[in-house]
This record gives sequence, C-alpha cells and structure tokens, in this order.
Amino acid sequence: MALVEINFDGLVGPSHNYAGLSLGNLASASHAGDPSYPRAAALQGLGKMRHNLALGLAQGLLCPLPRPNDGLLQALGLSGAPQDEAEKRLRAAAWSASSMWTANAATVSPAPDTADARCHLTAANLVTMPHRSQEWPDTVRQLRLAFASSAHFAVHDAVPACFGDEGAANHMRMCAQHGAPGIEIFVYGKPGGRFPARQHEQASRAVARLHGLNPARCLFVEQSAEAIEAGAFHNDVVAVANERVLFTHELAFADPEGTYAAIREKLPEAEIVVVPASAVSLADAIRSYLFNAQLLTLPSGEMGLVIPLEAWETPSVRGWLDAMLAGNGPIRRVLPVDVRQSMANGGGPACLRLRVVADPATVDPRFLLDEAKIALVERVVAANWPEQIDPGDLGQPALTVTVRNARAALLEALGLPELA
Repeated sequence: MALVEINFDGLVGPSHNYAGLSLGNLASASHAGDPSYPRAAALQGLGKMRHNLALGLAQGLLCPLPRPNDGLLQALGLSGAPQDEAEKRLRAAAWSASSMWTANAATVSPAPDTADARCHLTAANLVTMPHRSQEWPDTVRQLRLAFASSAHFAVHDAVPACFGDEGAANHMRMCAQHGAPGIEIFVYGKPGGRFPARQHEQASRAVARLHGLNPARCLFVEQSAEAIEAGAFHNDVVAVANERVLFTHELAFADPEGTYAAIREKLPEAEIVVVPASAVSLADAIRSYLFNAQLLTLPSGEMGLVIPLEAWETPSVRGWLDAMLAGNGPIRRVLPVDVRQSMANGGGPACLRLRVVADPATVDPRFLLDEAKIALVERVVAANWPEQIDPGDLGQPALTVTVRNARAALLEALGLPELA
C-alpha cells in the first residue's frame, strides 16, 4: 500500500461572512461587519488547490456543512428576529462557514503510528467557540463517508465537551518520511489569559489514547501564553511541521529548548528551523500568517512552503524568507498564494486543509480532486455562490434559499446525495 500525504481542503461555503465570532482571532475581529465575497473566497480556495495539484501533490476536497443551521436556532429558542446584539451573534453562528478551515475538522494519526495499523481520525469538538461547536456531528458524517473503509480507517466521534479540542491545528507529526512511523506532537494551552486557550491537554491525551498511539512516541507540549495573548489562537499560527522539519517562531512554545530537545531525542534526524523574534516579531508573524503555511514535500524531494500573499508582502517576513532561501536549510521553495478572503476571517493556507497520510485508493474517490473536477466545482461556485453578503443579509429568506440551493448544486455535481 503506497502511503502519501493527501491535503483535504475545505471549500469555502456559500454563507461565508464576517461576523467576528472568534474571540482571540485578531483578523476575524478586525473585519467584523465588513461585506464578504463568498464566490471570490471559494474560487481563491480552489485556486490554491489547483496550485498544489499542479505541484504534483495529492489533493482532496471536503464540502461545506449545511447552513443556516436551523437546529441550532431552534435549540437556542431563536425562532423570531434577534432582539439584541447577543441574539444577533447567535443567529450569525448558525450561518457560519467556519468548517472551511478543515485543519480544525479532526486530528489524524496515520496507520504507521497506530496500534491497529489503521489511520485514525477524531473529529474536533470545538466547544470553546459557539459558532464552531455545532460542526462536529456533520463533520463526522462526512469523514465517515470519505474514509469509509474500515480496513484502513477508524473515524471517532469528538471527545466529551468537558475538554476543548481544536483538531489538527494543535497537532503536528514528524517522521523520516510520510509513510514511516513518526512522533506525534500535541500542543495545548493553559487558561487564564485575555484570550481563551482552546486546546485542553486532556483532550489531546484522550485523542492519543483513542488512536492507539505509543506513549513513547507522543509529546504533549504547552503553547506559550505570550503567543496566545498575541493572537495565536491555534498552534498552527506559530509553528508547522512536515516530515523531519519543524518550522517555528521562537516564542511558539512555553519551553522551546525543552521542546526541541524532546523532539530530537525521539527523532534524531529532526531539523528545527527557528525564526527569532528579533527578525520577525510575534506580531508580524501572526499578522502575516507566516507559519499558517503548508510545509510540503514536493515530488522532487525538496520542501516547499505555501504562504499567503500577506506574508510575502510583509517586509520583515520577506527579508527572513529571502535569507533562508539564500542559505542551505531544508526549506528550498517559497510559494505565495492568494487566499485573502479566508485571511480576512482569520485563516491562512494551513487552516484550509486537513492532512491525511493514506493510500488514495482507499479513499472515496468523490472526495479526491483532479483538474477536471476542480473545473467542475469552479463552474458550480461561479453559477451558485453569492457574490456578496452584507451583515444585514444574514437571516433573510432570499439568502437562505440561495445558500441552500448552492450547496445542493455542489452535492449533485459531486454525486454526494448522502450529505444532502
């Protein structure tokens, strides 16, 4: 069985809007109330998928979840027009397209790491944020369809809501190569700061047990309180790993030197690329999403870093990247992409994808992309996604019909009636 890394990107949903619901996400907060452009956002995401496919990489797609979520509104007793600002935010939560950021869909442990030699996926409960806590049941339904082969996959329900779990955004895997056994690094935060620490240590430990991981091959690492306070609401805003390489900001972890030593002890071939705060401030790293990048092994064997244009356009970041490329480090290519609509809501290239190491032949082919399927989805988006959504549009009957019909058109085009 040929194991490769498949990036499953979330397609930006037709209800994409800027409601500013994510406390601690500075980009999301700064654009709250702005008009959004769902069609442009989805096409930008598809452009990134096409870009990575053209690099020779395996690429998958996960569909938007059903919105607006009437079940959530009914459970909250919101049957009429919102009466105050709090009710407006709850109504906006039912319209949220945040499932586009599939780095939060689940935590994934490939078959070489697990006791039963199957790839395990545990859906993230996302309980810290109300607009995201509604996602996991529909996420599980989609994951169980895409990864239906019980011989190769095990898909778990979310861990109990007493412990917040944010999925792969707070999880990294390092290994000699994707198909080899690796070490799994779970990054958690401690509460008490201005912004919530979304990943609980006990949620991470529960996922490791559910996946049948060898405790000797796991690390549980505390994210620095300084990073969370600065707006790094997930670890993938300040660190990303791929195979033997960890690319990290100096201030990502509470105990950086201890973290690096523990990684090297378990994976002696590890290469750790640290960006010092003196070169790129924590504020610049978070504002530009330098680390919310896709660190990828290209077919040539060299590593490339897919970054948002905002990172390439930030002087301190550009200077550091140019110096890195002039050296002889493990990251040899920097590949900027335009995902500005996602970035404005607080999600960069890494947020938009879930990494799954598997044999593509074991995945439901309806979720795998080629050029023809990307072109098909682009046509569906161009014909059906709203061009613009203004804050006052949420809850309007005409927009409800448009959003639901758009998703139905996508599912019909992809042959996925099970998700209707």
